[in-house]
Amino acid sequence: MLPPPDPDRVAGAPVLPRTESALPPELPRGGEIPEGLDPLAEGVLMRHQAEWLEDDSDLKLGEKGRRTGVTFAEALDHTLIASLKVSAGGQNCFYIGDTKDKGREFIGYVAHFARVISGELGKIEEFMFDDGLNEDGTPKQIPAFRVPFASGRRVEALSSRPANIRGLQGTVCIDEAAFHQDVRGVIDAVNALLIWGGKIRVISTHNGVLNPFNELIREAKAGKVPFSCHFIPFAKAVENGLFRRVCLVTGKTWSPEAEAAWEQKVRGSYGVRTAAMRQELDAIPAEAEGSALSRVQIEARMVDGIPTIRWVCSDDFKNAPEHVRRAEALAFCGRELKPILDALDPHRPHYFGEDFARKGDVTAIMPCELGRDLIRRVRLLVELRNVPFEQQRDILFYLVDRLPRFSGGALDANGNGAYLAEVAQQRYGAQRIVEVNATPDWYRKNSTAYVEAFGDGTVELPRDADVLSDHQALQYVNGIIKVPDDHRFKGEDGYERHGDTAIAGVLMWHATSLAPIDYAYTPVSDLDGGSDSIFAEDVGGRALW
Repeated sequence: MLPPPDPDRVAGAPVLPRTESALPPELPRGGEIPEGLDPLAEGVLMRHQAEWLEDDSDLKLGEKGRRTGVTFAEALDHTLIASLKVSAGGQNCFYIGDTKDKGREFIGYVAHFARVISGELGKIEEFMFDDGLNEDGTPKQIPAFRVPFASGRRVEALSSRPANIRGLQGTVCIDEAAFHQDVRGVIDAVNALLIWGGKIRVISTHNGVLNPFNELIREAKAGKVPFSCHFIPFAKAVENGLFRRVCLVTGKTWSPEAEAAWEQKVRGSYGVRTAAMRQELDAIPAEAEGSALSRVQIEARMVDGIPTIRWVCSDDFKNAPEHVRRAEALAFCGRELKPILDALDPHRPHYFGEDFARKGDVTAIMPCELGRDLIRRVRLLVELRNVPFEQQRDILFYLVDRLPRFSGGALDANGNGAYLAEVAQQRYGAQRIVEVNATPDWYRKNSTAYVEAFGDGTVELPRDADVLSDHQALQYVNGIIKVPDDHRFKGEDGYERHGDTAIAGVLMWHATSLAPIDYAYTPVSDLDGGSDSIFAEDVGGRALW
């Protein structure tokens, strides 16, 4: 006999038959966790697990290494959500793994958490999930497991991807998404859940650079889909205490030496298969090595007529009197930059990125206009070679002072670049200037977004041979996109380069992601009651001077 319709299901969704069976004797209780383990006790969850639970985004992505405990945390979240009444935000929760064993493990965790946290029996039920009809019209069913809660909600673990996933309603977790046959189809289907207040969690290790899961990660990092992203490689889990948890379960004694030996043993088990090891542990998709952009991709985003201005100073110039150096720099600005800056659109916001060099490479300053169509159009490119620190400052200030609606800039603050980044922030404010000390996480987010812009046409660059070569230098290095540290090549002028304009481009793109600050001016005549003082105020009404 079928149960009455569930009010939390969308009309037309499958109804679950009560074809329950006793708990199979071979069904594991999730991972072999201690019977009395309380996941809410202080210190039990690792930092990345806690951060995953704290993120209440409707759309959430977990890019992870093997056995880092994200599924464990998700099972806890499912338990907490299902234990609540609907009036308190409770929902049915569905776990979709890539294998039947994954579903059994997950539901075992849920049953354990239900007993420990809410004092419920947490009985596991095995049933057949009604998944529509086969081609011949016969009922299609897939094996599944569930834990019902006193709240009236339940957690269900499905052994494979249901065809009728659009009919589910609640919180859905797709685990090891990269190994599903049609992960893009799954994601497109569960998006319908958002209409009814559902939530989607997509968790996976990688399965190649061309896999749809990796494409989704790239789109999310580029801000093209509204998923929040969590990057959880094996090393982060170890740093956060993974081996301590292993010791808790196995009864071993933790020590720094034992932890190092254990991690080495895990990594060494891959032998010479370093690509597989990096993919499974370090969350670096296989084949993610080599050039990030092809020549065709770069040239497709190049536009004629964007000026590239270069100034090269002799070694003796740094010893000239200060007033001479300053006069030369300002003369260069007035002669080369002013006509271009005067022609910029005064109605559009402008940003810039700057990659610093004092000797050897070039300083590249790349201002852009953010169009109404959200295309970042570089309006000029300035390259400075062997220019003294103070004159680089003079030129940067001259340029930025004349950018219409200047909204943000990002400067390379590594090494000698720290000086120019610091004085720029002092002049234009920390709200508009970012001093960037590039880290792997910074590259992972910003370089990925910049490279994606070449695919969707949201950036325009000057048509220049050195700019082309610089962008060809962007490589996948240990899973992140950057110019390799030891990469050098000769430019068109015979001098060495280090992908300088490509780095400036990434910084420029980062600057455009900053929240702009708009200012307004209130004339004295418009002030209530009048005033003898003239002042400017920002949009919040605070006096600026």
